Amino acid sequence: MPTEPSVHSQSTSRPNGRESDVASPSRGFATRAIRIGQDPDSATGSTIVPIYQTATYTQQAVGVHKGFDYSRSGNPTRLALERQLADLESARYGVSFGSGMAAAHAITGLLSQGDHVVATREIYGGVHRLLTMILPRYGVTTTFVDMTDLDAVRAAITPATKLFWVETPTNPLLTIIDIAAIAGLRKPGQIVAVDNTFCSPFLQRPIELGADITWHSTTKYINGHSDVVGGVVITDDAEIHQQIAFHQNAIGAIPGPQDAYLTLRGAKTLALRMREHVANAQVVAAWLDARDDVADLYYPGLPAHPQYELAQRQMAGPGGVMSFRVRGGADRALAIARSTKLFNLAASLGGVESLICSPTVMTHGSIPVEEKIALGVTDDLLRISVGIEDVADLIADLEQALTRSQVFAVA
Repeated sequence: MPTEPSVHSQSTSRPNGRESDVASPSRGFATRAIRIGQDPDSATGSTIVPIYQTATYTQQAVGVHKGFDYSRSGNPTRLALERQLADLESARYGVSFGSGMAAAHAITGLLSQGDHVVATREIYGGVHRLLTMILPRYGVTTTFVDMTDLDAVRAAITPATKLFWVETPTNPLLTIIDIAAIAGLRKPGQIVAVDNTFCSPFLQRPIELGADITWHSTTKYINGHSDVVGGVVITDDAEIHQQIAFHQNAIGAIPGPQDAYLTLRGAKTLALRMREHVANAQVVAAWLDARDDVADLYYPGLPAHPQYELAQRQMAGPGGVMSFRVRGGADRALAIARSTKLFNLAASLGGVESLICSPTVMTHGSIPVEEKIALGVTDDLLRISVGIEDVADLIADLEQALTRSQVFAVA
């Protein structure tokens, strides 16, 4: 099982140009989350990175400035966030965006007309929409494949294949993809990009496993408080970084300084929160697994999970998200979703509060019905994001919801 990552050599200078004095190979994950890119402000001594709420910067002379000229192109608060998150993924470069889907779209900016994508079959509905409804208009095609089957991945590769789009764990069925194995199929000129949203860099670091890119919806675990929408693309490849940063500036899909600040602040407690998410989720999963009225449970922390051993090797913990089916079908599942008190009915994950959703309607609504059925994303499936409340209260909430919904159970 992976341990906390070592610091990757990188510049962590602040806008004043001074090199960070906290970066060290001996520093742990939590220390770096709090300190990398976050030296005291040179102008005031502020311990916390200021919110640089400015659109433009006064220049000393034409073309002479202090590293910033316009906030679409660069903002000191955003820069601090990008350096923090890149370091946590053991990489040199981070580029932040106004949403996870903006980050995903920036990755597709690496593609040209005629290129081909091989993508995880079970994939977030928003990414599926991007790959099937937007990119074809620009001459980019995608083949969706079961990436647990390396022979199927090989068969999907064509001379035009440019990008492997990996999501692991998958949404919503928590399938685990072998990142190193997929990276091993890559030929020169091809790129492996991994959606690491479900794990966060605390639990999984795809670049260490051979990926070229890791990206997140920072809305989820990295921010962790359900009050900011954002995304980030991280790489250790200078050329890829240059192209992604060009896309960020050209398209302008940036986070504002307030959003960057909140995400930066949220990431400081990522280690603490992830430990609690995982601990709570393991208890909830064991409780659900012991119930006769739970027909199927999808959680990589259970030995019965088909990729349990891979999850143990590739991840530092099984995460805080799981999905399950109850006996009684769709009617009972919907009744449960309506009956929880602590698990808010909402389409997101990774916040300190627990959430429940019906993926077929709420997160994967844009995927054609026949495709969802083939994947097993059906109306009887529920997905929960286990928060950091007292776990006894979470189990009590699920128990009362399951009990109230028993009228729908199959005898």
